[in-house]
Amino acid sequence: MRRLIECVPNFSEGNDLSVIGQITNAIESVKDVKLLDVDPGKSTNRTVVTFVGAPEAVMEAAFRAIKKASELIDMRYHKGEHPRMGATDVCPLIPIAGVTMEETVQYAQKLARRVGEELQIPVYLYEYAASEPYRKNLADIRSGEYEGFAEKIKRPEWKPDFGPAVFNEKSGCTAIGARDFLVAYNVNLNTTSVKLANAVAFDVRENGRVKRNARGEIVRDKNGNAQRIPGKCKSVKGIGWFIEEYGIAQVSMNLTNLNLTPLHMAFEACCESAAQRGLRVTGSELVGLIPLKAMLDAGKYFLRKQKRSTGIAEEEIIHIAIKSLGLNELKPFDPRKRIIEYLLEEETPTLLSMSLRAFANETASESPAPGGGSVAAYCAALAAALGTMVANLSAAKKGWEDKLELFSSWAEKGQTLKDRLLKLVDEDTEAFQAVMAAHKLPKNSAEHTTALEQATRKAIEVPLEVMKTAAATFALLKTMAREGNPNSVSDTGVAAVCARSGILGAWLNVRINAPSLQDKKLKSRLLKEAASLARQAQAMEKEVLKLVHEKLTA
Repeated sequence: MRRLIECVPNFSEGNDLSVIGQITNAIESVKDVKLLDVDPGKSTNRTVVTFVGAPEAVMEAAFRAIKKASELIDMRYHKGEHPRMGATDVCPLIPIAGVTMEETVQYAQKLARRVGEELQIPVYLYEYAASEPYRKNLADIRSGEYEGFAEKIKRPEWKPDFGPAVFNEKSGCTAIGARDFLVAYNVNLNTTSVKLANAVAFDVRENGRVKRNARGEIVRDKNGNAQRIPGKCKSVKGIGWFIEEYGIAQVSMNLTNLNLTPLHMAFEACCESAAQRGLRVTGSELVGLIPLKAMLDAGKYFLRKQKRSTGIAEEEIIHIAIKSLGLNELKPFDPRKRIIEYLLEEETPTLLSMSLRAFANETASESPAPGGGSVAAYCAALAAALGTMVANLSAAKKGWEDKLELFSSWAEKGQTLKDRLLKLVDEDTEAFQAVMAAHKLPKNSAEHTTALEQATRKAIEVPLEVMKTAAATFALLKTMAREGNPNSVSDTGVAAVCARSGILGAWLNVRINAPSLQDKKLKSRLLKEAASLARQAQAMEKEVLKLVHEKLTA
Protein backbone atom coordinates (compact mmCIF):
# COMPACT_ATOMS: atom_id res chain seq x y z
CA MET A 1 0.00 0.00 0.00
CA ARG A 2 1.21 3.47 -0.88
CA ARG A 3 2.21 5.41 2.28
CA LEU A 4 0.43 8.76 2.39
CA ILE A 5 0.24 11.59 4.89
CA GLU A 6 -1.87 14.70 4.46
CA CYS A 7 -0.72 18.08 5.75
CA VAL A 8 -3.09 21.04 6.24
CA PRO A 9 -1.09 24.09 7.37
CA ASN A 10 -2.93 27.35 8.09
CA PHE A 11 -1.03 30.52 7.20
CA SER A 12 -1.88 33.97 8.56
CA GLU A 13 -2.32 35.62 5.18
CA GLY A 14 -5.53 35.52 3.15
CA ASN A 15 -5.36 38.63 0.98
CA ASP A 16 -1.92 38.91 -0.64
CA LEU A 17 -1.98 36.26 -3.39
CA SER A 18 1.71 36.79 -4.17
CA VAL A 19 2.64 35.74 -0.62
CA ILE A 20 0.31 32.75 -0.77
CA GLY A 21 1.74 31.80 -4.14
CA GLN A 22 5.33 31.84 -2.88
CA ILE A 23 4.38 29.58 0.03
CA THR A 24 2.60 27.07 -2.21
CA ASN A 25 5.50 27.19 -4.68
CA ALA A 26 7.77 26.11 -1.83
CA ILE A 27 5.47 23.13 -1.21
CA GLU A 28 5.34 22.15 -4.88
CA SER A 29 9.12 22.34 -5.17
CA VAL A 30 9.29 18.99 -3.34
CA LYS A 31 9.03 15.82 -5.41
CA ASP A 32 6.34 13.24 -4.51
CA VAL A 33 4.03 15.87 -3.00
CA LYS A 34 0.71 16.87 -4.54
CA LEU A 35 -0.88 20.21 -3.72
CA LEU A 36 -4.60 19.51 -3.38
CA ASP A 37 -6.20 22.76 -2.30
CA VAL A 38 -5.49 26.41 -1.51
CA ASP A 39 -8.35 28.19 0.26
CA PRO A 40 -7.71 31.87 1.17
CA GLY A 41 -10.18 33.83 3.31
CA LYS A 42 -10.24 37.62 3.18
CA SER A 43 -12.11 38.33 6.41
CA THR A 44 -10.15 35.74 8.36
CA ASN A 45 -6.92 36.86 6.63
CA ARG A 46 -5.94 33.21 6.65
CA THR A 47 -5.20 30.56 4.03
CA VAL A 48 -5.74 26.85 4.47
CA VAL A 49 -3.45 24.77 2.27
CA THR A 50 -3.82 21.02 1.75
CA PHE A 51 -1.19 18.72 0.29
CA VAL A 52 -0.47 15.01 0.42
CA GLY A 53 2.42 12.69 -0.32
CA ALA A 54 4.96 10.24 1.02
CA PRO A 55 5.80 11.00 4.68
CA GLU A 56 9.38 12.20 4.22
CA ALA A 57 8.41 14.35 1.24
CA VAL A 58 5.54 15.90 3.21
CA MET A 59 7.93 16.71 6.07
CA GLU A 60 10.27 18.52 3.70
CA ALA A 61 7.45 20.41 1.97
CA ALA A 62 5.95 21.46 5.32
CA PHE A 63 9.31 22.75 6.54
CA ARG A 64 9.89 24.76 3.36
CA ALA A 65 6.39 26.27 3.62
CA ILE A 66 6.84 27.23 7.28
CA LYS A 67 10.23 28.74 6.45
CA LYS A 68 8.83 30.76 3.56
CA ALA A 69 5.89 31.98 5.68
CA SER A 70 8.30 33.13 8.39
CA GLU A 71 10.15 35.18 5.77
CA LEU A 72 7.09 36.78 4.18
CA ILE A 73 4.49 37.22 6.97
CA ASP A 74 4.99 39.73 9.77
CA MET A 75 2.57 39.01 12.60
CA ARG A 76 3.05 42.46 14.11
CA TYR A 77 0.75 43.81 11.41
CA HIS A 78 -1.70 40.91 11.12
CA LYS A 79 -5.44 41.37 11.69
CA GLY A 80 -8.15 38.79 11.04
CA GLU A 81 -11.38 37.25 12.31
CA HIS A 82 -9.88 33.82 13.04
CA PRO A 83 -7.92 33.09 16.25
CA ARG A 84 -4.18 32.88 15.46
CA MET A 85 -0.77 32.93 17.12
CA GLY A 86 1.75 32.68 14.29
CA ALA A 87 2.64 33.16 10.63
CA THR A 88 2.18 29.42 10.28
CA ASP A 89 -0.54 29.19 12.88
CA VAL A 90 -1.03 25.44 12.85
CA CYS A 91 0.42 22.53 10.87
CA PRO A 92 -1.43 19.24 11.41
CA LEU A 93 -0.37 15.91 9.92
CA ILE A 94 -3.06 13.33 9.10
CA PRO A 95 -2.41 9.66 8.27
CA ILE A 96 -4.22 8.77 5.03
CA ALA A 97 -2.88 5.38 3.91
CA GLY A 98 -0.24 2.89 5.03
CA VAL A 99 0.82 5.04 8.00
CA THR A 100 -0.28 4.61 11.61
CA MET A 101 -1.13 7.43 13.98
CA GLU A 102 1.87 6.44 16.12
CA GLU A 103 4.15 6.91 13.11
CA THR A 104 2.46 10.22 12.29
CA VAL A 105 3.19 11.43 15.83
CA GLN A 106 6.88 10.67 15.28
CA TYR A 107 6.85 12.64 12.02
CA ALA A 108 5.19 15.58 13.80
CA GLN A 109 7.87 15.53 16.50
CA LYS A 110 10.61 15.38 13.89
CA LEU A 111 9.17 18.34 11.97
CA ALA A 112 8.60 20.37 15.15
CA ARG A 113 12.19 19.84 16.27
CA ARG A 114 13.55 20.98 12.93
CA VAL A 115 11.33 24.11 12.84
CA GLY A 116 12.29 25.02 16.38
CA GLU A 117 16.02 24.50 15.92
CA GLU A 118 16.56 25.78 12.39
CA LEU A 119 14.00 28.59 12.24
CA GLN A 120 14.04 29.61 15.92
CA ILE A 121 10.24 29.54 16.06
CA PRO A 122 8.60 28.34 19.31
CA VAL A 123 6.65 25.15 18.52
CA TYR A 124 3.93 23.42 20.51
CA LEU A 125 2.86 19.83 19.89
CA TYR A 126 -0.89 19.16 20.01
CA GLU A 127 -3.60 16.49 19.61
CA TYR A 128 -2.08 12.97 19.41
CA ALA A 129 1.44 14.44 19.44
CA ALA A 130 0.86 16.51 22.61
CA SER A 131 3.63 16.25 25.21
CA GLU A 132 1.16 16.89 28.06
CA PRO A 133 -2.61 16.25 28.35
CA TYR A 134 -3.35 19.94 28.86
CA ARG A 135 -1.68 20.72 25.53
CA LYS A 136 -3.82 18.35 23.45
CA ASN A 137 -6.49 20.93 22.62
CA LEU A 138 -5.31 23.49 20.07
CA ALA A 139 -7.67 26.14 21.48
CA ASP A 140 -5.94 25.92 24.89
CA ILE A 141 -2.51 26.37 23.31
CA ARG A 142 -3.69 29.28 21.18
CA SER A 143 -5.59 30.98 24.02
CA GLY A 144 -4.45 34.59 24.31
CA GLU A 145 -3.47 34.55 20.64
CA TYR A 146 -0.47 36.35 19.18
CA GLU A 147 -0.98 39.44 21.32
CA GLY A 148 -0.88 37.45 24.55
CA PHE A 149 2.05 35.16 23.83
CA ALA A 150 4.81 37.58 24.82
CA GLU A 151 3.77 36.99 28.44
CA LYS A 152 2.31 33.50 28.11
CA ILE A 153 5.53 31.96 26.79
CA LYS A 154 7.39 33.07 29.96
CA ARG A 155 5.22 30.83 32.15
CA PRO A 156 6.87 27.44 32.87
CA GLU A 157 3.73 25.48 31.93
CA TRP A 158 3.76 27.11 28.48
CA LYS A 159 7.38 26.59 27.62
CA PRO A 160 7.41 25.45 23.97
CA ASP A 161 8.18 21.82 23.13
CA PHE A 162 10.82 22.92 20.65
CA GLY A 163 12.52 26.19 19.80
CA PRO A 164 13.41 29.08 22.09
CA ALA A 165 11.19 30.00 25.05
CA VAL A 166 11.34 33.56 23.77
CA PHE A 167 8.53 35.23 21.86
CA ASN A 168 9.26 35.61 18.15
CA GLU A 169 7.66 38.98 17.34
CA LYS A 170 7.68 38.54 13.58
CA SER A 171 6.64 34.88 13.22
CA GLY A 172 4.83 34.25 16.49
CA CYS A 173 4.41 30.61 17.52
CA THR A 174 3.40 27.49 15.63
CA ALA A 175 1.44 24.39 16.65
CA ILE A 176 2.41 21.12 14.95
CA GLY A 177 0.42 17.98 15.61
CA ALA A 178 -0.97 14.66 14.48
CA ARG A 179 -4.73 14.33 14.26
CA ASP A 180 -7.60 12.52 12.63
CA PHE A 181 -9.17 13.89 9.49
CA LEU A 182 -10.88 17.18 10.38
CA VAL A 183 -13.53 18.95 8.37
CA ALA A 184 -13.71 22.74 8.70
CA TYR A 185 -17.33 23.58 8.06
CA ASN A 186 -19.29 26.85 8.26
CA VAL A 187 -23.09 27.12 8.29
CA ASN A 188 -24.59 30.36 6.91
CA LEU A 189 -27.35 32.19 8.77
CA ASN A 190 -29.77 34.90 7.59
CA THR A 191 -28.50 37.32 10.21
CA THR A 192 -25.60 39.65 10.86
CA SER A 193 -25.74 39.05 14.62
CA VAL A 194 -22.67 37.35 16.06
CA LYS A 195 -24.57 36.94 19.33
CA LEU A 196 -27.25 34.84 17.62
CA ALA A 197 -24.64 32.88 15.64
CA ASN A 198 -22.83 32.10 18.89
CA ALA A 199 -26.09 30.98 20.49
CA VAL A 200 -26.55 28.45 17.68
CA ALA A 201 -22.91 27.37 17.96
CA PHE A 202 -23.32 26.78 21.71
CA ASP A 203 -26.41 24.65 21.05
CA VAL A 204 -24.52 22.49 18.57
CA ARG A 205 -20.92 22.13 19.76
CA GLU A 206 -20.01 19.34 22.17
CA ASN A 207 -18.69 21.77 24.81
CA GLY A 208 -22.02 23.55 24.82
CA ARG A 209 -22.39 26.63 27.00
CA VAL A 210 -21.82 27.72 30.59
CA LYS A 211 -24.80 26.93 32.84
CA ARG A 212 -26.50 29.95 34.44
CA ASN A 213 -29.24 30.32 37.04
CA ALA A 214 -32.41 32.41 36.75
CA ARG A 215 -30.45 35.53 37.75
CA GLY A 216 -27.91 34.99 34.98
CA GLU A 217 -25.15 33.91 37.35
CA ILE A 218 -22.74 31.12 36.43
CA VAL A 219 -23.56 27.87 38.20
CA ARG A 220 -20.44 26.25 39.71
CA ASP A 221 -19.68 22.84 41.17
CA LYS A 222 -18.29 22.22 44.66
CA ASN A 223 -14.76 22.88 43.38
CA GLY A 224 -15.74 26.24 41.97
CA ASN A 225 -15.60 25.17 38.35
CA ALA A 226 -18.28 26.47 36.00
CA GLN A 227 -20.86 23.84 35.08
CA ARG A 228 -21.73 23.41 31.41
CA ILE A 229 -24.77 22.42 29.38
CA PRO A 230 -23.44 20.09 26.66
CA GLY A 231 -24.37 20.69 23.02
CA LYS A 232 -26.06 18.27 20.64
CA CYS A 233 -23.09 17.09 18.59
CA LYS A 234 -20.14 15.02 19.75
CA SER A 235 -16.64 15.86 18.45
CA VAL A 236 -17.75 19.27 17.21
CA LYS A 237 -16.08 22.56 18.09
CA GLY A 238 -17.79 25.79 17.10
CA ILE A 239 -18.10 29.56 17.41
CA GLY A 240 -20.22 32.25 15.78
CA TRP A 241 -18.70 35.03 13.73
CA PHE A 242 -19.55 37.71 11.16
CA ILE A 243 -18.01 37.49 7.70
CA GLU A 244 -17.85 40.96 6.20
CA GLU A 245 -16.93 39.54 2.79
CA TYR A 246 -20.38 37.93 2.53
CA GLY A 247 -22.31 40.20 4.89
CA ILE A 248 -23.61 37.30 7.02
CA ALA A 249 -22.99 35.59 10.32
CA GLN A 250 -21.86 31.97 10.34
CA VAL A 251 -21.58 29.09 12.73
CA SER A 252 -17.95 28.04 12.21
CA MET A 253 -17.30 24.42 13.17
CA ASN A 254 -14.54 21.85 13.23
CA LEU A 255 -15.87 18.30 12.87
CA THR A 256 -13.13 16.16 14.41
CA ASN A 257 -14.78 12.74 14.12
CA LEU A 258 -17.14 12.20 11.19
CA ASN A 259 -18.13 8.80 12.55
CA LEU A 260 -19.65 10.44 15.64
CA THR A 261 -21.05 13.55 13.95
CA PRO A 262 -21.19 13.43 10.15
CA LEU A 263 -21.45 16.59 8.08
CA HIS A 264 -25.20 16.38 7.49
CA MET A 265 -26.02 15.92 11.18
CA ALA A 266 -24.04 19.03 12.15
CA PHE A 267 -25.95 20.90 9.44
CA GLU A 268 -29.30 19.60 10.65
CA ALA A 269 -28.47 20.51 14.26
CA CYS A 270 -27.74 24.08 13.15
CA CYS A 271 -31.02 24.19 11.20
CA GLU A 272 -32.99 23.04 14.23
CA SER A 273 -31.31 25.50 16.61
CA ALA A 274 -31.63 28.38 14.13
CA ALA A 275 -35.35 27.75 13.64
CA GLN A 276 -35.92 27.82 17.39
CA ARG A 277 -34.32 31.27 17.47
CA GLY A 278 -36.27 32.71 14.56
CA LEU A 279 -33.35 32.28 12.16
CA ARG A 280 -32.94 30.35 8.95
CA VAL A 281 -29.94 28.45 7.62
CA THR A 282 -29.36 29.60 4.05
CA GLY A 283 -26.49 27.31 3.10
CA SER A 284 -23.05 26.24 4.20
CA GLU A 285 -19.38 26.37 3.29
CA LEU A 286 -16.56 23.84 3.35
CA VAL A 287 -13.05 25.10 4.06
CA GLY A 288 -10.49 22.80 2.48
CA LEU A 289 -11.26 19.24 1.45
CA ILE A 290 -13.63 16.48 2.48
CA PRO A 291 -13.59 12.67 2.17
CA LEU A 292 -15.85 11.14 -0.47
CA LYS A 293 -17.71 9.04 2.12
CA ALA A 294 -18.84 12.16 4.00
CA MET A 295 -20.46 13.57 0.86
CA LEU A 296 -22.06 10.25 -0.06
CA ASP A 297 -23.42 9.83 3.47
CA ALA A 298 -24.92 13.31 3.31
CA GLY A 299 -26.47 12.75 -0.10
CA LYS A 300 -28.03 9.45 0.97
CA TYR A 301 -29.35 11.01 4.17
CA PHE A 302 -31.25 13.67 2.23
CA LEU A 303 -32.46 11.13 -0.35
CA ARG A 304 -33.96 9.08 2.47
CA LYS A 305 -35.66 12.20 3.84
CA GLN A 306 -37.18 12.66 0.38
CA LYS A 307 -38.26 8.98 0.41
CA ARG A 308 -36.14 8.31 -2.65
CA SER A 309 -33.86 5.42 -3.52
CA THR A 310 -30.23 5.81 -2.46
CA GLY A 311 -29.10 3.49 -5.26
CA ILE A 312 -28.45 6.24 -7.78
CA ALA A 313 -25.14 7.16 -9.40
CA GLU A 314 -22.36 8.55 -7.21
CA GLU A 315 -22.37 11.82 -9.14
CA GLU A 316 -26.11 12.28 -8.49
CA ILE A 317 -25.75 11.53 -4.78
CA ILE A 318 -23.04 14.17 -4.48
CA HIS A 319 -25.20 16.66 -6.40
CA ILE A 320 -28.03 16.08 -3.91
CA ALA A 321 -25.58 16.62 -1.01
CA ILE A 322 -24.30 19.90 -2.49
CA LYS A 323 -27.81 21.24 -3.07
CA SER A 324 -29.21 20.05 0.27
CA LEU A 325 -26.34 21.53 2.27
CA GLY A 326 -26.25 24.70 0.15
CA LEU A 327 -22.52 24.30 -0.40
CA ASN A 328 -22.61 26.49 -3.50
CA GLU A 329 -24.43 29.45 -1.92
CA LEU A 330 -21.36 31.65 -1.38
CA LYS A 331 -19.17 30.39 -4.22
CA PRO A 332 -19.16 27.50 -6.71
CA PHE A 333 -18.49 24.06 -5.23
CA ASP A 334 -16.65 21.76 -7.63
CA PRO A 335 -16.59 18.19 -6.24
CA ARG A 336 -13.65 17.31 -8.50
CA LYS A 337 -11.59 19.93 -6.66
CA ARG A 338 -12.98 19.53 -3.13
CA ILE A 339 -13.26 15.76 -2.57
CA ILE A 340 -9.91 14.31 -1.63
CA GLU A 341 -10.26 10.96 -3.43
CA TYR A 342 -11.10 12.71 -6.69
CA LEU A 343 -8.04 14.92 -6.43
CA LEU A 344 -5.79 11.91 -5.95
CA GLU A 345 -7.04 10.24 -9.13
CA GLU A 346 -4.55 10.17 -11.97
CA GLU A 347 -5.44 12.73 -14.62
CA THR A 348 -4.99 10.40 -17.58
CA PRO A 349 -7.41 9.82 -20.47
CA THR A 350 -9.52 6.68 -20.04
CA LEU A 351 -11.96 4.75 -22.17
CA LEU A 352 -14.70 5.73 -19.72
CA SER A 353 -14.05 9.41 -20.37
CA MET A 354 -15.03 8.89 -24.03
CA SER A 355 -18.48 9.38 -25.49
CA LEU A 356 -20.32 6.24 -26.63
CA ARG A 357 -19.54 7.12 -30.23
CA ALA A 358 -15.85 7.73 -29.52
CA PHE A 359 -15.60 4.43 -27.64
CA ALA A 360 -17.21 2.56 -30.55
CA ASN A 361 -14.93 4.33 -33.05
CA GLU A 362 -11.83 3.52 -30.98
CA THR A 363 -12.89 -0.12 -30.76
CA ALA A 364 -13.43 -0.21 -34.55
CA SER A 365 -9.99 1.28 -35.31
CA GLU A 366 -6.83 -0.58 -36.34
CA SER A 367 -5.59 -0.58 -32.73
CA PRO A 368 -5.99 -3.97 -30.96
CA ALA A 369 -7.14 -2.22 -27.77
CA PRO A 370 -9.77 -1.72 -26.60
CA GLY A 371 -10.87 -5.15 -27.66
CA GLY A 372 -13.19 -7.94 -26.68
CA GLY A 373 -12.23 -7.84 -23.01
CA SER A 374 -13.16 -4.19 -22.55
CA VAL A 375 -16.34 -4.64 -24.57
CA ALA A 376 -17.31 -7.67 -22.43
CA ALA A 377 -16.78 -5.64 -19.26
CA TYR A 378 -18.85 -2.76 -20.64
CA CYS A 379 -21.61 -5.13 -21.71
CA ALA A 380 -21.74 -6.53 -18.16
CA ALA A 381 -21.73 -2.98 -16.74
CA LEU A 382 -24.82 -2.21 -18.82
CA ALA A 383 -26.48 -5.31 -17.36
CA ALA A 384 -25.87 -4.03 -13.83
CA ALA A 385 -27.04 -0.56 -14.86
CA LEU A 386 -30.31 -1.90 -16.28
CA GLY A 387 -30.96 -4.00 -13.18
CA THR A 388 -30.30 -0.95 -11.03
CA MET A 389 -32.68 1.13 -13.14
CA VAL A 390 -35.47 -1.38 -12.55
CA ALA A 391 -34.75 -1.32 -8.79
CA ASN A 392 -34.95 2.49 -8.74
CA LEU A 393 -38.15 2.54 -10.79
CA SER A 394 -39.64 -0.01 -8.42
CA ALA A 395 -38.60 2.07 -5.40
CA ALA A 396 -40.38 5.08 -6.89
CA LYS A 397 -43.56 3.20 -7.92
CA LYS A 398 -46.73 4.68 -6.46
CA GLY A 399 -48.33 2.38 -3.92
CA TRP A 400 -45.07 0.53 -3.25
CA GLU A 401 -43.84 2.94 -0.57
CA ASP A 402 -43.47 0.08 1.92
CA LYS A 403 -40.94 -1.53 -0.45
CA LEU A 404 -38.70 1.55 -0.77
CA GLU A 405 -35.99 0.23 1.55
CA LEU A 406 -35.90 -3.17 -0.19
CA PHE A 407 -35.51 -1.78 -3.71
CA SER A 408 -33.18 1.02 -2.57
CA SER A 409 -30.88 -1.60 -1.04
CA TRP A 410 -30.84 -3.60 -4.30
CA ALA A 411 -30.17 -0.43 -6.28
CA GLU A 412 -27.14 0.35 -4.11
CA LYS A 413 -25.78 -3.15 -4.74
CA GLY A 414 -26.34 -2.67 -8.45
CA GLN A 415 -24.50 0.65 -8.46
CA THR A 416 -21.51 -1.00 -6.74
CA LEU A 417 -21.43 -3.78 -9.35
CA LYS A 418 -21.83 -1.32 -12.23
CA ASP A 419 -18.98 0.91 -10.97
CA ARG A 420 -16.63 -2.06 -10.53
CA LEU A 421 -17.38 -3.34 -14.04
CA LEU A 422 -16.82 0.11 -15.53
CA LYS A 423 -13.37 0.24 -13.93
CA LEU A 424 -12.64 -3.17 -15.44
CA VAL A 425 -13.25 -1.71 -18.91
CA ASP A 426 -10.02 0.29 -18.57
CA GLU A 427 -8.22 -2.37 -16.52
CA ASP A 428 -8.59 -4.89 -19.34
CA THR A 429 -6.93 -2.53 -21.83
CA GLU A 430 -4.19 -1.74 -19.28
CA ALA A 431 -3.55 -5.47 -18.83
CA PHE A 432 -3.19 -5.92 -22.60
CA GLN A 433 -0.79 -2.98 -22.82
CA ALA A 434 1.31 -4.51 -20.02
CA VAL A 435 1.62 -7.74 -22.04
CA MET A 436 2.73 -5.77 -25.11
CA ALA A 437 5.27 -3.84 -23.03
CA ALA A 438 6.70 -7.09 -21.63
CA HIS A 439 7.20 -8.45 -25.18
CA LYS A 440 9.38 -5.42 -25.99
CA LEU A 441 11.94 -6.29 -23.29
CA PRO A 442 15.14 -8.13 -24.32
CA LYS A 443 14.16 -11.69 -25.28
CA ASN A 444 15.22 -14.57 -23.00
CA SER A 445 16.26 -12.13 -20.25
CA ALA A 446 15.13 -12.68 -16.67
CA GLU A 447 13.38 -9.32 -16.78
CA HIS A 448 11.44 -10.36 -19.91
CA THR A 449 10.38 -13.71 -18.46
CA THR A 450 9.21 -12.24 -15.13
CA ALA A 451 7.40 -9.26 -16.68
CA LEU A 452 5.63 -11.44 -19.25
CA GLU A 453 4.45 -13.96 -16.65
CA GLN A 454 3.11 -11.19 -14.40
CA ALA A 455 1.41 -9.38 -17.28
CA THR A 456 -0.12 -12.59 -18.62
CA ARG A 457 -1.52 -13.46 -15.22
CA LYS A 458 -3.08 -9.99 -15.01
CA ALA A 459 -4.53 -10.42 -18.52
CA ILE A 460 -6.31 -13.54 -17.25
CA GLU A 461 -7.33 -12.27 -13.83
CA VAL A 462 -9.01 -9.10 -15.15
CA PRO A 463 -11.53 -10.88 -17.41
CA LEU A 464 -12.01 -13.47 -14.67
CA GLU A 465 -12.93 -10.61 -12.34
CA VAL A 466 -15.39 -9.41 -15.00
CA MET A 467 -16.97 -12.87 -14.96
CA LYS A 468 -17.27 -12.96 -11.15
CA THR A 469 -18.67 -9.44 -10.89
CA ALA A 470 -21.11 -9.94 -13.77
CA ALA A 471 -22.28 -13.23 -12.22
CA ALA A 472 -23.13 -11.32 -9.04
CA THR A 473 -25.62 -9.20 -11.01
CA PHE A 474 -27.93 -12.19 -11.52
CA ALA A 475 -29.13 -12.05 -7.90
CA LEU A 476 -30.28 -8.48 -8.59
CA LEU A 477 -31.84 -9.41 -11.93
CA LYS A 478 -33.67 -12.44 -10.55
CA THR A 479 -35.18 -10.34 -7.74
CA MET A 480 -36.22 -7.60 -10.17
CA ALA A 481 -37.79 -10.12 -12.57
CA ARG A 482 -39.78 -11.64 -9.71
CA GLU A 483 -40.61 -8.60 -7.56
CA GLY A 484 -39.75 -5.48 -9.54
CA ASN A 485 -41.91 -3.05 -11.46
CA PRO A 486 -43.75 -5.23 -14.03
CA ASN A 487 -43.61 -2.40 -16.57
CA SER A 488 -39.81 -2.82 -16.67
CA VAL A 489 -39.63 -6.60 -16.84
CA SER A 490 -38.32 -6.49 -20.43
CA ASP A 491 -35.41 -4.35 -19.23
CA THR A 492 -34.56 -7.07 -16.73
CA GLY A 493 -34.53 -9.58 -19.58
CA VAL A 494 -32.20 -7.42 -21.67
CA ALA A 495 -29.95 -7.09 -18.61
CA ALA A 496 -29.80 -10.90 -18.24
CA VAL A 497 -28.77 -11.29 -21.87
CA CYS A 498 -26.09 -8.60 -21.46
CA ALA A 499 -24.76 -10.20 -18.26
CA ARG A 500 -24.45 -13.60 -19.90
CA SER A 501 -22.80 -12.06 -22.98
CA GLY A 502 -20.33 -10.18 -20.81
CA ILE A 503 -19.43 -13.34 -18.92
CA LEU A 504 -19.01 -15.49 -22.03
CA GLY A 505 -17.02 -12.74 -23.73
CA ALA A 506 -14.69 -12.44 -20.75
CA TRP A 507 -14.36 -16.24 -20.71
CA LEU A 508 -12.96 -16.11 -24.25
CA ASN A 509 -10.32 -13.64 -23.07
CA VAL A 510 -9.34 -15.90 -20.19
CA ARG A 511 -8.92 -18.82 -22.63
CA ILE A 512 -6.87 -16.93 -25.23
CA ASN A 513 -4.36 -15.68 -22.63
CA ALA A 514 -4.09 -18.87 -20.56
CA PRO A 515 -1.70 -20.81 -22.90
CA SER A 516 1.03 -18.19 -22.32
CA LEU A 517 0.97 -18.67 -18.53
CA GLN A 518 3.94 -20.79 -17.37
CA ASP A 519 2.53 -21.66 -13.93
CA LYS A 520 0.60 -24.79 -14.86
CA LYS A 521 -1.20 -25.25 -11.52
CA LEU A 522 -2.40 -21.66 -11.54
CA LYS A 523 -3.41 -21.95 -15.19
CA SER A 524 -5.49 -25.06 -14.47
CA ARG A 525 -7.22 -23.44 -11.49
CA LEU A 526 -8.08 -20.24 -13.34
CA LEU A 527 -9.44 -22.09 -16.38
CA LYS A 528 -11.62 -24.35 -14.23
CA GLU A 529 -13.01 -21.37 -12.34
CA ALA A 530 -13.77 -19.52 -15.57
CA ALA A 531 -15.48 -22.53 -17.16
CA SER A 532 -17.65 -22.98 -14.08
CA LEU A 533 -18.71 -19.33 -14.17
CA ALA A 534 -19.56 -19.62 -17.87
CA ARG A 535 -21.85 -22.59 -17.21
CA GLN A 536 -23.49 -20.81 -14.28
CA ALA A 537 -24.10 -17.72 -16.42
CA GLN A 538 -26.04 -19.64 -19.02
CA ALA A 539 -28.12 -21.37 -16.37
CA MET A 540 -28.81 -18.11 -14.50
CA GLU A 541 -29.78 -16.32 -17.70
CA LYS A 542 -32.37 -19.03 -18.39
CA GLU A 543 -33.81 -18.64 -14.88
CA VAL A 544 -34.24 -14.90 -15.27
CA LEU A 545 -35.63 -15.11 -18.81
CA LYS A 546 -38.15 -17.74 -17.69
CA LEU A 547 -39.48 -15.28 -15.08
CA VAL A 548 -39.47 -12.47 -17.66
CA HIS A 549 -41.35 -14.48 -20.31
CA GLU A 550 -43.98 -15.51 -17.76
CA LYS A 551 -44.79 -11.83 -17.17
CA LEU A 552 -44.80 -10.79 -20.83
CA THR A 553 -48.30 -11.00 -22.28
CA ALA A 554 -47.37 -11.03 -25.96
